[in-house]
Amino acid sequence: MAYELFGKYESILHRFEEVGQQITDPSVMSDMKRYVKLNQEYKRLDSLVKAFKEYKAMIDNIQSGREILDTESDEDLREMAKEEIEASEELIPLKEKEIKLLLIPADPQDGKNAILEVRAGTGGDEASIFAGDLFRMYSKFCERKGWRIEVTNISEGTSGGYKEIVAKITGDGVYGIMKYESGVHRVQRVPQTETQGRIHTSAATVAVLPEAEEFDVELKDSDIRKDTYCSSGPGGQSVNTTYSAIRLTHMPTGIVVTCQDEKSQLKNLAKAMVELRTRIYNMEYQKYIDEIASKRKTMVSTGDRSAKIRTYNWPQGRVTDHRINLTMYNLQAIIGGDIDEIIEKLQVEENAEKLKEAEI
Repeated sequence: MAYELFGKYESILHRFEEVGQQITDPSVMSDMKRYVKLNQEYKRLDSLVKAFKEYKAMIDNIQSGREILDTESDEDLREMAKEEIEASEELIPLKEKEIKLLLIPADPQDGKNAILEVRAGTGGDEASIFAGDLFRMYSKFCERKGWRIEVTNISEGTSGGYKEIVAKITGDGVYGIMKYESGVHRVQRVPQTETQGRIHTSAATVAVLPEAEEFDVELKDSDIRKDTYCSSGPGGQSVNTTYSAIRLTHMPTGIVVTCQDEKSQLKNLAKAMVELRTRIYNMEYQKYIDEIASKRKTMVSTGDRSAKIRTYNWPQGRVTDHRINLTMYNLQAIIGGDIDEIIEKLQVEENAEKLKEAEI
């Protein structure tokens, strides 16, 4: 039985205590970027320390149980000791795996909110309708998770759905869960516009970006050109009458973002700034994603956003995730927002890949 993990415990406990002291230091608390980073580390170390303590308790249970078997003649005590040993020996491999995963530094972006983009791809009107189906799927998934989803920009399709829709998702650990959805989603079905009953293949592209916080990116007003214009689409009397829509252009990078969701220009400006900051931040983050994408098949989507990751086949009621060769026959439930099982299986696969990389 491998107890070699204990060699790491003392240094982890020392660092945990050190970080605990640092986050109460006023000079650290005044540096928001450092304070947030240390808080994230403290939470991870806290989970590790707790896991190690549980691991040690299991080993202690086995040792004390063996002592009882060596010294006691009372059959009831001996039977209890055997049960304790068996239970602990069964749990130890699971706890060791948990500790090994916790020892691998988590992607610091996983705890962030996310910007979600869904765009119609090949397939004309049917692609826009499918983009609408995907956005509803994510909206229902977010609702079940207790997350908040706010649309920031929208371009409707001529026959329904969306040519493009951008939204911000706010909640606990949003990016760490939603990141698996980035890539090309393909649909196979008879379009509403099809008169011959033939099955067509269309596609929509999904991109999920970790939201950048204010201290992640420093934006200079002199680098940003701000344009205002009238909103278009649904929205009541203010549409086409007030200049509430915002377009921001970041001149050093050429990145352009728009927001026309709110009737207030100030609210649209605030939302557009969040998205602009996120897109600039993700130019650097993408380099990290590209590096790990070549190693992990679960991350091929974010490493190459043109990669086909999932097919939704309506005639057969089938959904296939191509990254892990997963096929499920509950399409209506999945398109209704029940994507938990797919994401969980992708997470399990990624964890296995992380352990293989680390070789702890």
